[in-house]
Amino acid sequence: MANEFVKTFVRVCRNLQEPCHVARFQQLCGVKGTFPNNPTEPGGGQSEQDRPELRKRVQSSEGSVGNGAAGDATSAQVNGVQGDNTARPDDEAGLDSDTARAKPLRKNSLTGDMGQEFLIHNKFLFYLFTFGTELGNEMFFIVFFPFLFWNIDALVSRRLIVVWAWNLFVGQSTKDMIRWSRPASPPVVKVEVFYNSEYSMPSTHAMTGTAIPFCLFMLTYGRWQYPFLFGLSVALSWSILVCVSRVYMGMHSILEVITGFLYSLLILAFFQPILEKIDNFYMTDHYAPLVIIVSHVSLGLMAFSLDSWSTSRGDTAQALGTGAGAALASYVNHQLGLLLDPPLSALPLTLPPLSISMVLLSLLRFAIGVAVILVTRMIMKAVTIPFLCQLFGLSSDDVRQVRQHMKVELPYRYIVYSVVGFSCVSVVPLLFRILNLA
Repeated sequence: MANEFVKTFVRVCRNLQEPCHVARFQQLCGVKGTFPNNPTEPGGGQSEQDRPELRKRVQSSEGSVGNGAAGDATSAQVNGVQGDNTARPDDEAGLDSDTARAKPLRKNSLTGDMGQEFLIHNKFLFYLFTFGTELGNEMFFIVFFPFLFWNIDALVSRRLIVVWAWNLFVGQSTKDMIRWSRPASPPVVKVEVFYNSEYSMPSTHAMTGTAIPFCLFMLTYGRWQYPFLFGLSVALSWSILVCVSRVYMGMHSILEVITGFLYSLLILAFFQPILEKIDNFYMTDHYAPLVIIVSHVSLGLMAFSLDSWSTSRGDTAQALGTGAGAALASYVNHQLGLLLDPPLSALPLTLPPLSISMVLLSLLRFAIGVAVILVTRMIMKAVTIPFLCQLFGLSSDDVRQVRQHMKVELPYRYIVYSVVGFSCVSVVPLLFRILNLA
C-alpha cells in the first residue's frame, strides 16, 4: 500500500514537472512563441538541452557575474511590449490590434542571451503577471521594506527582513543542491530570461512571494486592527499572483512553484514561534553584533560552496548583507533609545485617518530616505570596488569586468548592502528626527 502511494506520488510529481503544462498555460493566457520551423536556425527553436550556453553554470570564481540583484537592476535591459501590425511571414501575418510583439523582459545577465520574440494576445494578463513577478523581485523589496519601516511599523519591517533573508538563503541553497534546470524552450516561451541560466527547484520567487505576505499577515493580525478574512485574502492573493506569474513567465514548472509555496510555509512555521526571540536577541544581547556578523558571513560562505557562482549568488549575498546591516542597526537603535516600539498597552494599532498632510509627510520621508540610501550605495560602491581590486591585485578600470570575479563580487555585495541596510534602519530615522520629520 505504501509503495503504491509512493509510486503514485512520484508519477504525479514527474507529470507536474513536464514543460508541456507550462506551454499550455502560456497558450491559454495568450502567449505564443515565434519558434522557427527549422529547429537548427540560429537563436531559436532549439531546446535548452541543445543550447548549453543557456544552461551551463559559471565556472568557479572566474565565472561571469551579471547584475542579477535588485540593487543593480537599473542596468537590466527591459524591452517591454511593442505593438506590431506589419505583415509577417507565415501565420504571423496580419496581427490584429490586440496582439503585440514583445521580447523577454530582461536579457540574461549571466549569458548575455536576449531571448526570442513572442506574441502577446492578451495584454491585460501580460501586465498583470509582469506585476506579479515584480512582487517577488528584490527591487520591490528595496521599496517595500523602507516604506514600511519609515512610515508604518518598524517592528514588522525588521522582522520581515529576517524572514526574507533566510528564505532566500534556504531556497537558493536548496536549488544548488537539487540542480534542476529551467523548463525547456521550446515548447515553453521564455517571457523572462533574466534568471534562465540558474537552477529552478524550488522557485525562490514563489518562496519570497509567499513568505512575505503571509509573514506580514502573521505579524500584523492582532497588532493592527483589521478583519481576519481581509488580511488572509490579501496574503493569499499576493502569493497566488506571484506563483502563477512564474509559470506564465516560463521560468518554473508547476511542481517547482507548488514546492516553493509549501517550502515557504514550512519555513514560516519554523520561524513563527522564534521570530520574536530572534528580534529581541538582535536588539538586546551584548554579543548580538558578533553573532550577527559571524552567522551571516558563515551562511553566505556555506551557500557559495555548494555550486559555482551565478547571479543568484549575488542576490543571496545581497539579502544576507542587508539582513546583517538591519540587525546591527536594530541593536544600535535599542542601545541609543531610538525608534522604541509602542507599548503593549497601545495595541491593537489603528491606521490614522488619511489626510493630505500625512500623505505628503510620508512621501517626503520616503523620498529623503531613498535619496540617502542611493547616495550611500553609490559612495560605498565607489570605495569598495577599487579597494577590493587593490587588495586582490586587479585592475579597476572596467567595473563590470572586475565584478566577474567572485572574490570581488561577494565581499562587495556584503559590505555595500550591509551599510545600506544599516542606513535604512538607523541612519535615516535619525536624520528624520534631526529634520523634525519623525
